[in-house]
Amino acid sequence: IDEIEALSSIYGEDWCVVDEDEKIYCIKINDCLAQPKWTLCLQVILPPGYPTAEPPIYQLNAPWLRGQDYMELANSLEEIYVQNLGESILYLWVEKIREVLIEKAQSSDPEPDIKKTSEEVDEDDGDDFLLDYKPIQEDPIKTLDYITSESQEVDEELPSIHHGNPITDRRSTFQAHLAPVVTPRQVKRVLEKLYENKKIASATHNIYAYRIYCEDKQTFLQDCEDDGETAAGGRLLHLMQILNVHNVLVVVSRWYGGILLGPDRFKHINNCARNVLVE
Repeated sequence: IDEIEALSSIYGEDWCVVDEDEKIYCIKINDCLAQPKWTLCLQVILPPGYPTAEPPIYQLNAPWLRGQDYMELANSLEEIYVQNLGESILYLWVEKIREVLIEKAQSSDPEPDIKKTSEEVDEDDGDDFLLDYKPIQEDPIKTLDYITSESQEVDEELPSIHHGNPITDRRSTFQAHLAPVVTPRQVKRVLEKLYENKKIASATHNIYAYRIYCEDKQTFLQDCEDDGETAAGGRLLHLMQILNVHNVLVVVSRWYGGILLGPDRFKHINNCARNVLVE
């Protein structure tokens, strides 16, 4: 408890409690520059035997962290644990990661590719449940800026946001959020409001889809975003089409717990969304 309180005061807004009861925490670490180039999220689960008998269970989340980079950083963290057996090590881990990020910023490494990718890859993605759509690759809010700048509407009030009950499976947690929307501008405002919440902003993925019925053209304005969880946005939009819902935005946050769920993750995403729509 002392360690958690200390880390919370040291790192302030970069420290986030994902689940107090399960002792799941997330900390955003960057290279300390005025405009950080390299950023990484460290998610840790503290088991009952920590720190005396068990190490933290951890996940390193960064779109650029793959292969050799991942292995080297993981080895460094394991080494710190072994050298400090029985002691609290989260601060040492965070500062080691920051050191690596500063080294990368000062080296000639090219800037990271910020496009998110999924933690999980299915062997069979030939799923006829998918829609034929092109997911947004850019920052979803910037893309909506472009859409909404086309329209000269006055700024509407922020719609009310409803949060569904979380579903947890093998340490991954899923939670849906819903808001009634009638314009892309409202979609943008709801997303910005959600991302103001530290816990939601720290999610591994924030998948969303919206459908707006345009009365004058008698057509639907709709789009979806995977946020790195390949094909999840399309499945969510398809669910909304099957249920024939409109004038609504659904966002499903997923906090990855370090254990691969395979196709079950799509089941949880859609169940969360369906439950919040029914509510």
